[in-house]
Amino acid sequence: MEEQSERVIVNCLPLDEAERARFVEAAGGMRQEFVGDIAQRGDMGWRACVPEPLKARATAVIGNIAPEDCARYPRLEWLQTWSAGVDQYLADGVLGANVRLSNATGAYGQTVAEHMFAMMWSLMKNLPAYTRNQSARRWHDEGRALSPDGATVVVVGTGDIGSRFAGLAKAVGMRTIGVRRDPSRTAEHIDRMVGFDDLDTVLPQADVVAMSVPSTPQTHHLLDAHRLEMLKPTAIVLNAGRGDAIDPDALFDALCSSRLRGAGLDVTEPEPLPADSPLWNEPRCLITPHVAGGNHLAATEERIIAIALQNVRRYAAGEPLRNQVRRIA
Repeated sequence: MEEQSERVIVNCLPLDEAERARFVEAAGGMRQEFVGDIAQRGDMGWRACVPEPLKARATAVIGNIAPEDCARYPRLEWLQTWSAGVDQYLADGVLGANVRLSNATGAYGQTVAEHMFAMMWSLMKNLPAYTRNQSARRWHDEGRALSPDGATVVVVGTGDIGSRFAGLAKAVGMRTIGVRRDPSRTAEHIDRMVGFDDLDTVLPQADVVAMSVPSTPQTHHLLDAHRLEMLKPTAIVLNAGRGDAIDPDALFDALCSSRLRGAGLDVTEPEPLPADSPLWNEPRCLITPHVAGGNHLAATEERIIAIALQNVRRYAAGEPLRNQVRRIA
């Protein structure tokens, strides 16, 4: 009969047999129940399905269980998500006071940065317009294109995503200006760092504004009508962080009045973007349905699994967890 004190890891990751064996080794004899479905590999997002009897026994869970279900895990002491965002678990009353929380920050930088970069270059080269022309079987020159070579990008949010985007930008000859809360902290591939207080001084220099900030009271409508007016009419705005960082009405006004060259949005306010939003019909706006940070890229899945594997080893050894965003007193 299982001892009440026995620690049990419930692993919801969609693992193959070789990966499961590595997790068994990492746990060092600690009990681990594998409930993930390998068929989910390659899906946009994974689903955590924990059998009811295991909820009462689990001391650790790897996977994004339903926040409203967390109360059904009375012995839980550690939750490892496969997402980078964990706002839903930080809300009052979701997790018990003694539950540690760690996330998958560092897994998504490559896929999101590449998505933003593809959007930027598509807008610079008028590819959305040519795609519409192809659908209409219309042979038509869409006019002047832009090059990233020699352009300046203002990277708003210089964490994993922002610094990776900056690396791609520098590889094609762009100058990078980073914006973060603490400008004394450096970030990879950023030529110059400023604080949010200096955002207004650098926006007029921007050929591209690349945003990947979380949703906070400080970032709500960070790019509003006033700041959009500061941008060059040839500027491109990209957002793959949280949709409410840009005022959608102000963005539409700037686009339809030709005060911006284009916008690439993987996130919107609200989300999903309502069918009656005028942004859908704005030819200067390229929209994707919050898929930049999904699990379609195999490298993303491998990083998520590697982070969780390292933390299983640390959990079993009683060591500090990587990416811990909620600690116990």
